[in-house]
Amino acid sequence: MNDDNGGTPATGRLVLLATSHRVAPGQLSWPAWQLLREADRVVCADPEHPQLPYLREAGVECELADPTGRELVDATEGGRTVVYLPPAGGDAPAVTDELARLGGSGRIQMPDLELLPGSYDLPGARLIDLVQVMDRIRAECPWSSLRTHEDLAKYGIEEMYELVEAIEEGDREAVKEELGDVLLQVVFHAAIAEGDPEDPYGIDDVAAGLVAKLVHRHPHIFGDEVAETPEQVRANWVRLKGVEKSRESVTDGVPLASPALALAAKLAGRARDAGLRQPVTPPAPLYDDETTLGDHLLAEAAAAQAAGIDPEAALRHAARRYRAALRQAESASRGAVPGPAPDDTTPWGEADPGEYGDGDMAEGEQGEEGGDR
Repeated sequence: MNDDNGGTPATGRLVLLATSHRVAPGQLSWPAWQLLREADRVVCADPEHPQLPYLREAGVECELADPTGRELVDATEGGRTVVYLPPAGGDAPAVTDELARLGGSGRIQMPDLELLPGSYDLPGARLIDLVQVMDRIRAECPWSSLRTHEDLAKYGIEEMYELVEAIEEGDREAVKEELGDVLLQVVFHAAIAEGDPEDPYGIDDVAAGLVAKLVHRHPHIFGDEVAETPEQVRANWVRLKGVEKSRESVTDGVPLASPALALAAKLAGRARDAGLRQPVTPPAPLYDDETTLGDHLLAEAAAAQAAGIDPEAALRHAARRYRAALRQAESASRGAVPGPAPDDTTPWGEADPGEYGDGDMAEGEQGEEGGDR
């Protein structure tokens, strides 16, 4: 093809069309589809490229070849437009390096070179890579392929503690890393669940359930309810969660495997919200700042250790007795036969503090390790 000015050869056009494996095949941009339809030649180096079936369906003729950079340049002679699809991974260093050398040599006429992104990663697209990597590890790693939910439970707790520590230390890079480690636990557990022979589910099922929960518990965003303050939002959340879980007690859903202080605080908070009796405050100063309270708790722990008492176990047993008393108070309010009087806040009745052993969970409680859902 010649132009109209003295027969000077028209400059060709070479376009490297980059696509993302994280975007569903066929989801190309409009400029990409337009280019593919108008090109004089479309070359693909990868016979397994995920876009090929969709190009054929759209009537785009695509030549399977593995050309060199020079061959692509030559194909643009006469003002032709050539589109080159690199392998599915998007990496063709041999071709791009050769094109760079040819362009820098000054010895040949180069076509107009373009890099056109045919599709862009959506937010969260890297999660697809994570799932693919985890699936391969689960299938091929001698250690990972044998892990169970029970094997990994302790690691989930450790990773959350490490995340909290990074947050408290204000280390942003560490927070990012620890968030990744927590996310790994979620993906790992989902991969294990997907292989269950009786009731399999995968990461998409986990995500779908979470999306449904978030939408349902935010009716002020996705529905018609109004919540203009954080307090109104929290009230809606608690109300909707109670309906979802069909809970009979404010203590339902509080994981008894929590550290003793967290367990005690959660139970007390639930009781306060429900208007139930709070633990009796012993004759001691009220602490209105974190440092003073922390020093007091530290001193109590040290005194207990010196006396041969495990403070963690002692507080856990007290929290269990408190939980039993709250349930008995609720039963009494519903007309059931009452147990120990709810006003008996110390020692919270005579429930066996070691019924399940120090830190052990009763049968049926293992499913609440993940926190108050």
